[in-house]
Amino acid sequence: MNDSHDTRHAHDVSLALALDPEEAAEGFAALGSEQRLSVIQFLVRAGPDGMTVGALKDATGAAASTLSHHIRFLSQAGLIVQEKQGRSIICRADFERIQSLATYLTRECCADVASAEELSHD
Repeated sequence: MNDSHDTRHAHDVSLALALDPEEAAEGFAALGSEQRLSVIQFLVRAGPDGMTVGALKDATGAAASTLSHHIRFLSQAGLIVQEKQGRSIICRADFERIQSLATYLTRECCADVASAEELSHD
């Protein structure tokens, strides 16, 4: 198994990439479609081995052209990677990038609460 797809790192916040606001907005925009979110969820559940485009088509019930559009959108946002294996194309969730989006939202969690508490003690 390829270490770059190791699921042990999927939840390690310390390994998340630091995203700038533009990158984060692009990632969240890519997830802003029910169908694309469904594709990501199937790929996350599939783990580091990913899924073939055909298996994704079967799982999502999307038309081939529609699925191709969604895969391209997710790939451009860096949320999935594709690899050709023989005659198949394997899609995998980029766990590090997905974790980076979650970290972008939560990295300053409760920062203002601590500041407010410090001010109230003065």
